[in-house]
Amino acid sequence: QVQLVESGGGLVQPGGSLRLSCAASGIIFSMNTAGWWRQAPGKQREMVAGITSGGRKNYGDSVKGRFTTSRDNDKNTLYLQMNSLKPEDTAVYYCNVWRGSEGYWGQGTQVTVSS
Repeated sequence: QVQLVESGGGLVQPGGSLRLSCAASGIIFSMNTAGWWRQAPGKQREMVAGITSGGRKNYGDSVKGRFTTSRDNDKNTLYLQMNSLKPEDTAVYYCNVWRGSEGYWGQGTQVTVSS
């Protein structure tokens, strides 16, 4: 059974930083494509960052230069380092991983950027 558990969300002021973590069980991040998505109220879910099994990364246009995704293969954990946060980054952030055509999602963690 695949389980993804996100943590690290919270309230931060504009310009601040947060690091999200996603711990996986039942699947190995380094053998699959994984990433982060987010969904703000009233908006569609959008891709934030992705990382392939080979380590190639890509980012959504709105976060390029500010967010960085990485993984710790020993801990089987995915990270999202978010810097220079803006109010428009406020959303529920989800971790996901693909095994073939089958996708798995975490429960999400709330990130709120506000003064």
